[in-house]
Amino acid sequence: MTLDLNDPELEFSDLVYAYQSWVMAVINDEKLDSEDTLLTDEITEDALNAMRFLPGEVTSAIETSLARVYDVDADELAGLLFPED
Repeated sequence: MTLDLNDPELEFSDLVYAYQSWVMAVINDEKLDSEDTLLTDEITEDALNAMRFLPGEVTSAIETSLARVYDVDADELAGLLFPED
């Protein structure tokens, strides 16, 4: 699913879904012993576009919730999502 930010039917839940998908893909690829790679350029692009419109409280809640579910340290997850160059 590529987000069309000009789509009048785009809803807040679509933005949340895009960001949540990206966080889950990063956790899967970096922390879980999964052989399947989930992270794609499309997922990353959608998440970055969604972040422009999601309040920080929402992205933080998504990250915190998924970190707890997948037993990943929140600070470590932040480093995986936003590595310092």
